[in-house]
Amino acid sequence: MRFKYRVISALSFIAMASMPAAAQVDDNNRLVDEGMNRSQVMSLAQEMTDDIGPRLTNSPAMRRAEAWAIQKFNGWGLQNVRRDPFDFGRGWEIVSSSARMTVPRTVQLTAIPVAWTPPTNGVLSGEVIVAPMSKLRHFDEWKGKLAGKIVMISMPGTGSEPDKPAFRRFTSEELGKLDAFTQPEHDPEELNARLKRVEFVEKLDAFLKAEGAIGWVRISYRDGKLVHGAGYNFRTGRTLNLPGIELAAEDYRRLVRLTKTGRKPVIEFENNVRFDDSDRNGYNIIAEIPGSDPKAGYIMAGAHFDSWVAGDGATDNAAGSAVVMEAARILKRMGTPKRTIRFALWSGEEQGLLGSRAYTEKYLARREPKAGQDPNGLEAFYDWTYRYPIVPQPGYNDLKAYFNMDNGSGKFRGIYAEGNAAAVPLLKEWLSPFGGMDAGRVVAADTSGTDHVFMQAVGVPAYQFIQDPLDYSTRTHHSNADTFDHLKADDMRQAAVVMAGMLWQSANSAKTLPRQPLPTQPSATDPFKVKDPDAE
Repeated sequence: MRFKYRVISALSFIAMASMPAAAQVDDNNRLVDEGMNRSQVMSLAQEMTDDIGPRLTNSPAMRRAEAWAIQKFNGWGLQNVRRDPFDFGRGWEIVSSSARMTVPRTVQLTAIPVAWTPPTNGVLSGEVIVAPMSKLRHFDEWKGKLAGKIVMISMPGTGSEPDKPAFRRFTSEELGKLDAFTQPEHDPEELNARLKRVEFVEKLDAFLKAEGAIGWVRISYRDGKLVHGAGYNFRTGRTLNLPGIELAAEDYRRLVRLTKTGRKPVIEFENNVRFDDSDRNGYNIIAEIPGSDPKAGYIMAGAHFDSWVAGDGATDNAAGSAVVMEAARILKRMGTPKRTIRFALWSGEEQGLLGSRAYTEKYLARREPKAGQDPNGLEAFYDWTYRYPIVPQPGYNDLKAYFNMDNGSGKFRGIYAEGNAAAVPLLKEWLSPFGGMDAGRVVAADTSGTDHVFMQAVGVPAYQFIQDPLDYSTRTHHSNADTFDHLKADDMRQAAVVMAGMLWQSANSAKTLPRQPLPTQPSATDPFKVKDPDAE
């Protein structure tokens, strides 16, 4: 292979030497050359993970990451590099933590403090009680039984063994199934269900405190000694009262079994955590390559910069952030595009896409909150897509296309058309130079759960790339296994090149992606649905 490459390179050099002086190297070839032969994408990811580590929104580590990204963008010569603020809430970080069972024997436990729970202020020790509670009606069963106890609030389940490989790539058949239009569904009752799930955590915390419990434990949602520690009570004045930990599923079930045999296990844990209220703003990091035509609008790429804290936030989402930054570095070497190319590293994604939602409201379109509603509270987040009318901002039509990366470090296999059939031909055209990299597919399906969602929800052409799953959903997503080792360098380099290519072509194309209609109030998909009386 090396000999063949050298022969081709030599022949290319001879051919170029015989070209007229005015001959130009194809832009896509320049992109590929820069992105494959002088890539910095893995160095960026390594600095983000090994050096800075997990980047919880508003934590001290996130502030270090913000300064680092700004220094990188400025060093490459990008312009209008800035922090773009939005109201978030409290900062929080883990200084140290430990957990073990002390009775009936000593066992070191795999555990993590749940984000935005208070410190234990030393070692907290107590007998556990298995008291699963997921609905308000469950509280009655445990009144008068929890004083002085550490409460195990989750159902233990029975464990599971995987029946598929943990690491995999998409097959052609699986990719083919993505090319199917999904009909939208609108269920007004779903909003109430979402809000009740969020409110339940606060009500459970208040109940445990009133009953005299000293702490609580939940089970990890994965086996394999993986823990996550995600928590969502970050708003000032709405953080929880009692310290809580997430316990590895295997350790949790051991404790449950001991209680069922009549033993009374005792555990101790120490959560040395601290809040940071020095600045309640979260910050998106924005940088630009200005275009030659200020009237042509702009193209944008983004990935979320924040992470959870169990691992180093590598596949979720240092991978996407490094690819976006590497695309910026590559494109800065390409010259001046027609349209401005803007890059965003979002914050607050893990708490509800808050950074990209703030950008959408500030620059694209807004939806008015209900009277008396905290515009940045959890209720406002969950009912955002249910509020009408949508009011476009002056810059609504300026954003011509947004491209997002947030599904691990797997290579790009194409792009989701998000139900916009009219956009498919142009997306295919822009992807066609990268068909040899296996990235040329455009599928009809839509995606959810990441930073293009609120842009799509107001009719902006915003897209997520199709990525090979690797071990993202099976092992690394939000877990303590989310480290640099799970990033695949060949995939990351390919993704950065394809990302840069899509941005460059869309920034210089005479065509722009067709927009979908500005959404208006939909009708209920099933007007005859009967409400479940057991739902809370």
